[in-house]
Amino acid sequence: MHRRVPRLLTCTIAACAPVLGLVIAVAPGASAATSSSASTYAHALAAARAAIRHLTIGQHATDHAVGRESRIKGLAQVQSTNWSGYADTSTTFSTATGNWTEPSVSCSGGRTSYAAFWVGIDGFTSGSVEQDGTLAECSGGRAFYFSWWEMYPTNAIQTVGSSVQPGDSISASVVRSGTSYTLKVTDSTHPANSFTTTQSCSSCANSSVEWIAEAPSGSGGVLPLANFHSWTLSGATVNSGVISSFSDDEITMIDSSGRVKAQPGSLNGSGNGFSVTWVRST
Repeated sequence: MHRRVPRLLTCTIAACAPVLGLVIAVAPGASAATSSSASTYAHALAAARAAIRHLTIGQHATDHAVGRESRIKGLAQVQSTNWSGYADTSTTFSTATGNWTEPSVSCSGGRTSYAAFWVGIDGFTSGSVEQDGTLAECSGGRAFYFSWWEMYPTNAIQTVGSSVQPGDSISASVVRSGTSYTLKVTDSTHPANSFTTTQSCSSCANSSVEWIAEAPSGSGGVLPLANFHSWTLSGATVNSGVISSFSDDEITMIDSSGRVKAQPGSLNGSGNGFSVTWVRST
């Protein structure tokens, strides 16, 4: 987007049933309390999901080439007000993929903030982005996690799954064939968040690919960046190569005063992964 730990039951239903029966027998009010808690969460989730409709991801695409420094070994270091990660340029692109473990965001003070993690084609040097990934939202002091896709600016962000959790194993890809784009996110831990959609774009430039941690934007500009601590991308591919196979740009997110908000690390030895460290929210 320019804008975008599973807790497993350790016994079978049959094995747990006697324990559950005991709890119900001892605490008859537990069911009502659980129902109330579930209702409260459902309302909070609905509000958080509704707020996403007003976000944009990839909106400031044309700003990302500013602040370019001299190239060293094909690498250019640039600054952005909403992106942090890597972008490749110098050819026509058809494939972008990447894997990550969903970070855990820290929510405090009741402030609403967001952090989007995605892969995509276009956006770095063009006004459109074909992208998908995950989104963490802090709302009312609570964290919510979603899977999503977007063909910016054709449509608003499309949320799919709302049960993504910190620690989930995520893979994302955008694959182009002519004017057809297949966007896919797989949550191997909670498959209900997985999806595949095929969209069309006849005017997309296909001039860059990106792997990005982003502070989404609203009507008033870039929104506060949720504290995601660190996001690590691995196994990235692009066309028939990896990030370092093409001219790559390392993107540092800064605020309006030039202070770093999110800092990417160097590419790993295989040239197919890196980490982004959160520094500040605004």
